[in-house]
Amino acid sequence: MVREDIHTAGVPVLCVSCEARHRGICGALNAGQLVDLAKSTKRHKAEAGKELVGDSTSVERFSNVLSGVVKLTKTLSDGRQQIVGLQFAPDFLGRPFQSESTLSAEAATDVELCSFPRQALERMIKEQPDLEHRLLEQKLRELDQARDWMVALGRKTASEKIASFLLMIARNIDPAAGPERRGAAFDLPLSRAEIADFLGLTVETVSRQITRLRGESVIRVENNRHVIVDDIGRLAARAGD
Repeated sequence: MVREDIHTAGVPVLCVSCEARHRGICGALNAGQLVDLAKSTKRHKAEAGKELVGDSTSVERFSNVLSGVVKLTKTLSDGRQQIVGLQFAPDFLGRPFQSESTLSAEAATDVELCSFPRQALERMIKEQPDLEHRLLEQKLRELDQARDWMVALGRKTASEKIASFLLMIARNIDPAAGPERRGAAFDLPLSRAEIADFLGLTVETVSRQITRLRGESVIRVENNRHVIVDDIGRLAARAGD
C-alpha cells in the first residue's frame, strides 16, 4: 500500500509506483490528466516472442514499457529483417501523429506494458506542452543512441561491440536503479544469433568475445544466459566509453 502525500494525492493507484509516471512521458501530466488518461489505459503483460506492433500496420494504441525488453526490427522488401534497437522501461513505444507503423516491435523478454489509445494521447499532447516536450526529449535520446550505434558498428572492434551491447543492457535493465549503481545482473534478451545480427558479427565471434570477457572477469555468466556485471565502470572501459 502506498501512503498518500502531496505527490500522490489524486493520482490513479496504478500510476503511483510506475516508473513511466516519474521518469517517462507521464511525468509531464498532472493528477487530473492522469485520471483522464487512466480511464482508457490498459495495463497488460506479453510473453517473450509476442508481436506487439506489426510493420506497416495501423497504429491504434501507444504504450509505456513498464518492465522487460522490447525488440525493434525493420523488414526489407524481400522479407529480410534487421534489429534496429531495444527499448526498456520507461521507454515510450510508438510514434505520435503517425497512423501506420514503420517498424515492428516484439517482446524480447516477458514484458509489461501500459497502453492507451492514440487519439487520447495525441489530444493531450496538443493540450499539454510539457508532454510534447517529454516526447521530444525521448526521441532525441533515441537519435543519440542510434548515432552511438553507428559509431559502434562502424568503428569499434568486436570486443568493444559486445561490451557496448552488454553495457546498454546493464544501464537500462532496472529502471528503479540509480546512475550511481556499481553492478547489474540480467538475462540476455537476445539469442547469440540475434546479437550477431544486431552488431554485424558472426555467431562464433559473439560467443568467443563473451567467453573472453568472462575469462577476464569483466562479466560472469550463469546457465549460458544470465549475465552478472560486478563493475559497470570496468565494462564501460572495455566498451570504449
